[in-house]
Amino acid sequence: MKQIILGTAGHIDHGKTSLIKTLTGIDTDRLKEEKLRGITIELGFASLDLPGGQHLGIVDVPGHEKFVKNMVAGATGIDIVAMIIAADEGVMPQTREHMEICTLLDIKHGFVVLTKIDMVDEEWLELVTEDVSEFVQGTFLENSPILPVSSTTGQGLQELTQSLDKLCENIPGHTSSGLFRLPVDRVFTMKGFGTVITGSLYSGKISTGDTIMVYPSGITSKVRGIQVHNQSVDEAESGMRTAINFQGLEKASANRGDVLSTPNALKSSYMLDVTLNFLKSNEKPLKNRTRVRFHSGTSEIMGNLILLDREELKPGESIEAQIRLDSPVACVRDDRYVLRSYSPVRTIGGGKLLNPIPKKHKRFKPEIIDGLKRLVAGTPEEIISLHVEQAGYSGVSFSDLKIMTNLPEKHLQNTMSALLSKRAVIQADRENRVYIHENTIENLDRKTLALLGKYHSANPLKEGMPREELKTKLPSVLHPKLFNLILSQMIKENKIVGEENTVRLAGYKVSMEVDQEDISRKILKTYLQAGLTPPYFKELGKTLDINTGNAKDVLMHLVDQGKITRVKDDLYYHSDVVNDLKNRLVDFFTTHEEITTPQFKEMTGASRKYVIPLIEYFDAIKLTIRIGDIRKLRKGR
Repeated sequence: MKQIILGTAGHIDHGKTSLIKTLTGIDTDRLKEEKLRGITIELGFASLDLPGGQHLGIVDVPGHEKFVKNMVAGATGIDIVAMIIAADEGVMPQTREHMEICTLLDIKHGFVVLTKIDMVDEEWLELVTEDVSEFVQGTFLENSPILPVSSTTGQGLQELTQSLDKLCENIPGHTSSGLFRLPVDRVFTMKGFGTVITGSLYSGKISTGDTIMVYPSGITSKVRGIQVHNQSVDEAESGMRTAINFQGLEKASANRGDVLSTPNALKSSYMLDVTLNFLKSNEKPLKNRTRVRFHSGTSEIMGNLILLDREELKPGESIEAQIRLDSPVACVRDDRYVLRSYSPVRTIGGGKLLNPIPKKHKRFKPEIIDGLKRLVAGTPEEIISLHVEQAGYSGVSFSDLKIMTNLPEKHLQNTMSALLSKRAVIQADRENRVYIHENTIENLDRKTLALLGKYHSANPLKEGMPREELKTKLPSVLHPKLFNLILSQMIKENKIVGEENTVRLAGYKVSMEVDQEDISRKILKTYLQAGLTPPYFKELGKTLDINTGNAKDVLMHLVDQGKITRVKDDLYYHSDVVNDLKNRLVDFFTTHEEITTPQFKEMTGASRKYVIPLIEYFDAIKLTIRIGDIRKLRKGR
């Protein structure tokens, strides 16, 4: 059976609550204050079984202008609106505002109910009916029935029920697939049960035992029990009025305006990219940074409207804009919203979300404005490609793309596969499914090649740039896995050459100048002749009468080539000398299990200032291992 929710709308005291009570036997005004004042303040809930077997959930909303925010909360998730207009008063201010709100929320189905017909004569009823027909022209109710009824006498109620039954037959049912989301409209405690949260299940489904998260707070809890129309069930699906009892959840942990969903499926944001329809009924233009009341789901949050391509918006105009909020919300692309003015409070516009987690935009940037227009009109593939490109070096995850596109998971997977096969995007992180755009990859390629070229120019005698140093020169948001992916791809394409810890441009070779070759020969000769007692490098320049800076570059080049071995700080040896000592040390261990420092000193014939660095060097390269005051040959050597 289809899950359908009916919502009321209309001016105060036009008989919304009375009609629901007559149809269902349920008085939706449950608060003491509502009884005393005789008006609806909070949302009310009921249900109705139709002749065709359809079971309706009903949301009754307040009609007073002071409680329009509650009306907006109640209108979220309804499938059919019953626009209630009293026959003795006709179309009134809140009739018009509620119609505007229903239109902005993209409600597509409904009908008009003319109530209190027992209070007017036939001639007046004809005039009111004509006036209402004119009022609904150009709206989603233009071709809907206008049904005269009396909650007092019961006249017209059968025709109303039959029309509602017929309308439900033609409304498409909800799908239980997709992301579970339930905007919270009521939180209370029940003795023996604990915290109960109610709302119209917007999408997906929920079962007893599921773990959910409250957004934007991030608090999690387990579902203890579920009720639909006061009946306990194991599972609830989209389109149902649902009450959920939670295990160990404090009442203060959730409020109207919050959203229930799967843990980590949504993302809270202070900014939203939107389309905005500024109502024709507005009297004045809307200026940039106007203070507004943002209504989405069951929430009302203060914020500022940012006009990205103009200074003011005229009544009747539609644009793309950014809303910056005082508190975070957790939304999904295509969610509908309503904007109301700060003071005096009235509905001024609304539209749908283009991106629920955007970056902060600068105004009058053609690429930003063009990007938002592409989000409006683009295909799923174009929209995904744009989001991935705009994410830049940090990339965008599959989980974020789900809420940025509002595509079913399978559809999103297929679209991503198509983009990956064309190499329009690259998967930078398989585990977390993070994607990078091809243009970003090309930019990184160019940056990497430029950095290596600059490094080679500044360090002509170095074989390559250390990988870690290269990484620090690239954007800080770059993911380590993406860095490795880029290098691997560039090595594969023969753009660069990767050694163990360094990278260099393909084709780059160290070439020394004549004086540098002379310095190289002098250094190698000096260190070879010095054997195990070489001069410290700071003394080398004076000894050889050479430029220290130039000599250091040559020395480092000889280290890179493996001809010179760095043992400690300023202490270097000819590699042949070190290898000879290493061989003698290994031979020593063929007849001895261990060696003491004095024995090693006797082997080298050098003073302590050389002996200690040398034995510690062999420890460092894992040839020997120190145990107390002696060394042993490491196993496996």
